[in-house]
Amino acid sequence: MSINVVEILKECEALLEGHFLLSSGKHSNKYCQCAKLMQYPDKTEKVIAIVAEKVRDLDIDVVVGPAMGGITAAYELGRQLGKRAIFTERENNLMTLRRGFEIKPGERILIMEDVVTTGKSSMETARVLENLGGEIIGLGCIVDRKASEISLPIFSAVELEFETYNEGSCPLCKDGSAPVKPGSRKF
Repeated sequence: MSINVVEILKECEALLEGHFLLSSGKHSNKYCQCAKLMQYPDKTEKVIAIVAEKVRDLDIDVVVGPAMGGITAAYELGRQLGKRAIFTERENNLMTLRRGFEIKPGERILIMEDVVTTGKSSMETARVLENLGGEIIGLGCIVDRKASEISLPIFSAVELEFETYNEGSCPLCKDGSAPVKPGSRKF
């Protein structure tokens, strides 16, 4: 059975159109709010099963989700793979591993996100985990926005290309529209 991820995202009203300020500081006329998908466990299970199938043979020890968007996605992927699932979070605006979570030297880690655009949170998470002795083997995500060059292999449920603009060259701003910031990262 083939799963149409875009249709599921539309059913959940997770694909938004408007004028958005992304975590990267760039602007876009489209935004994918995966939290709208993840309020439906049955739909989330189907979408993340696509990622699980792609990474099943990678010998993963632990799945790590950067807070906020990666927490639920990492949990669901870990559940489907039968692996431990933990998360990193920001403390004093720095990505950290807290709450008693540990990475043992040599553990093979897949970072799991909801949406990857620039990969900033994922790469911050990778540095934290590598400093603890973990081996990052890839990046999983529900949506790969294909907006950045990331050095890790990416395993996504769907690839979506949205136009992005620097603030100074944003046609939406030039038309007088003000962007809204739907994400969780503070600037």
